[in-house]
Amino acid sequence: MSANLIPICVDLVGTLTAINPRHENLLSLAKTSPRALMIAFCQKFNGTTRAPLVPAIENYWGETESIPLRQNVINWLKVQRTNGHRLFLIATNRRLAEKIEARLALFDEIFANEAELVTRFGEKNFDCVGSGLTKKTLWQVSRQAIVVGNPSLGANIGRNIHVAEVILLSKPGFRTWIKAFRMHQWVKNGLIFIPSVLAHVIVQPKILLLGLLAFIAFGLCASSVYLFNDLLDLNADRQHPRKRHRPFAAGLLSVRNGIWMATVLSAASALLAITIGPKFALVLAAYYLLTWAYSVRLKQMPLIDVMLLAGLYTLRIIAGAAATEVPLSFWLLAFSVFIFLSLGFVKRYTELAVSSSNDTSGSQARGYTAVDLPLIMSLGTASGYSSVVVMALYLNSADSTTLYQHHKPLWLICPVMLFWISRIWMTTTRGQMHDDPVVFALRDKASVLILCTLGLIVLVSI
Repeated sequence: MSANLIPICVDLVGTLTAINPRHENLLSLAKTSPRALMIAFCQKFNGTTRAPLVPAIENYWGETESIPLRQNVINWLKVQRTNGHRLFLIATNRRLAEKIEARLALFDEIFANEAELVTRFGEKNFDCVGSGLTKKTLWQVSRQAIVVGNPSLGANIGRNIHVAEVILLSKPGFRTWIKAFRMHQWVKNGLIFIPSVLAHVIVQPKILLLGLLAFIAFGLCASSVYLFNDLLDLNADRQHPRKRHRPFAAGLLSVRNGIWMATVLSAASALLAITIGPKFALVLAAYYLLTWAYSVRLKQMPLIDVMLLAGLYTLRIIAGAAATEVPLSFWLLAFSVFIFLSLGFVKRYTELAVSSSNDTSGSQARGYTAVDLPLIMSLGTASGYSSVVVMALYLNSADSTTLYQHHKPLWLICPVMLFWISRIWMTTTRGQMHDDPVVFALRDKASVLILCTLGLIVLVSI
């Protein structure tokens, strides 16, 4: 067989795509059909059948159009096909392989394993494109190897295997994990400092230290939940115009590493919370459980999802009070619930408006439809203005007058807040809002200026 007619066989898992379909299908089963998965595991451990999990995992596969593929490998394969090589795909999951082939229209045939290849072409009569996940037996029966990934892999696949070429891949680094942790979301945990700031005790070293430890504990906890949430929402994220670039959805990080890292972050957060104190640990545990409930089920329940979002923000304030033992104010809790309820409706309005513009029936996996847009806007603006009413009542209360020596400048807070809430909703209805309004506020120059103005008003009034 002449060299230019040598077939080239490509391993699907780990080579053409970085994801492991079996791991992702386990996650999908755990989310959508945990009962079926549990039954399969019970059968496995009871010895009812040797491999009951394989058919369940292999056959359970959802959206394939958005599965991340390695474009540099595809480009290399296209060049080889132009040069006269026939291309063959190797995959134990035939259904998935057929869908990938229908998407690419690149391969001549699909094989399940190396035995079928040897039967068809004979040993050493085909080249293998593979990665670290490729079985050694496949390398051993091939003529030469085209390695995808680490050049040092050639030394590990066998002394008798000739490595013809290496297709280099960029390794996920520290920045990739930071993106997966969503470190920019940690700024929301700044709410932990609000009780001690408003009580004018933040400058005390012990209070500040406890606040910082609580901030870190909440950040680790939130990041662990973000990792789990991204793993459970892989299919949905891959169909989203922005979320498809997240590390797990894009295939930059593996499911297995994500589960391990999320577990480590959860454990570290729990240990730190216990060190701070039992009250804080209890609040953090409640936050963790509610966040899980939101991610798995409650975010699909209209109105309840937004109310829970407002509650999760308010829990951060409660956690700050629990960590520093600063008494909680009713006014602060009421203001927090209303303002974050408004921002929660902003988030849902934005998601629904985007999905409606794409001619879909409603916001994906959220339970809203396009006809709900006016109602969401009404509820959101009402909640926002209610927070200003709460603020006005607080400024007129005895609690406020005892804390601030110069009381009159504080009334400027109300018109500034009214302007900001109105601007947020105007930006939202114009389709210019980020799908996370808190992130938008931190990047928006006008919002940052307003926040600084509010801080200056408070300082002048002390």
